[in-house]
Amino acid sequence: MRVFISTGEVSGDLQGAMLIDALQKQAIARGIDLEIIALGGDRMAAAGAKVIAHTTTVSSVGFLEALPFILPTLKIQQKTKYYLKNNPPDIVVLIDYPGSNLMIGNYLRLNFPHLPIIYYIAPQDWAVPMLGNAPKIAKIVDKILAIFPEEANYYKQKNIDVTWVGHPLLDRVDTSVDRAKARHLLDIKLEKTIITLLPASRQQEIQYLLPVICQAAKNIQEKLPQVHFLIPVSLNVYRQAIANAVKTYNLSATILEGKTLEAIAAADLAITKSGTVNLEIALLNVPQVVLYRINPFTAWVARNLLKFSIPLMSPPNLIVKKKIVPELQQEEATAERIIQESLDLLDNNLKREQMLADYQKMRSLLGEVGVCDRAAREILQLITQK
Repeated sequence: MRVFISTGEVSGDLQGAMLIDALQKQAIARGIDLEIIALGGDRMAAAGAKVIAHTTTVSSVGFLEALPFILPTLKIQQKTKYYLKNNPPDIVVLIDYPGSNLMIGNYLRLNFPHLPIIYYIAPQDWAVPMLGNAPKIAKIVDKILAIFPEEANYYKQKNIDVTWVGHPLLDRVDTSVDRAKARHLLDIKLEKTIITLLPASRQQEIQYLLPVICQAAKNIQEKLPQVHFLIPVSLNVYRQAIANAVKTYNLSATILEGKTLEAIAAADLAITKSGTVNLEIALLNVPQVVLYRINPFTAWVARNLLKFSIPLMSPPNLIVKKKIVPELQQEEATAERIIQESLDLLDNNLKREQMLADYQKMRSLLGEVGVCDRAAREILQLITQK
């Protein structure tokens, strides 16, 4: 049985790998010989997929930001179409990554009209309807496996078959370490003030977020000489840029690889880019300050020509529909604001406790542990039905 999984970005690679583990476990239990072909990254390859093209470093947000990745993406698209034409799968699972996945879905629906296609972690039209992806998705998918209740309700209203399975990060965090264990593993004393910096999972974030985060960290370090920073690296390709920044800003910092959850769990505070990692931080009960920055020209076009507005950006805020974590977008993402919000969360116990209470409300809306197993069952069941 051949399964094709398509995703991109660091978060998609993680979620794809978790799904592959669940699929293989259930395939063994059912006596199914499973072959998994994928667009993804090193995590999915390590989980057992044959990765025909790596997509974790060719993603971006914005018009100008996307230009360097157009040609590499087109090459991956052509390679993928050629491979699928000569090696048709039994089922296709699209994970997030709407720009490329919708193109692949259209190609497959046109050339393999009876091929079952599932969208797992669909585009966030439920939060930002003006994205306009729902009609395109309706034309290509047989089923959506939703990770948010609002997502499930939204796509059901679009007459798409939807099953809510819950958020896969529940499974990931369920087996992770707590603060004390994380600090023991990282050889950090319990009384040490730790701030974890999560600046980038895309190249553009190295350019637009890393410098301002490091400048803020330097100033915080001057105010709190006892502080130490942990910086987990999402992709090895970003390690040198991060190491250079640590040296330039003279930060007391440890750069870590493959220990993102430990680095978060050990922290008193996280200063982070906007994205899936915000949910990991919330599920680990660590206060956070969230940043979002793109090219100023892209921001101007989005606001003034496209009339594009996103009042809430960070997933924890989107889920509960209010600002439970501070998110500093574009011009607000300055070193001064980062310092202000960070010191407030470190010093103000009431503010910290309120954020942790809001995290629990958010957690109650994400479902129950066992998400990846539920998703895997839905996928294998659809193959059987078809």
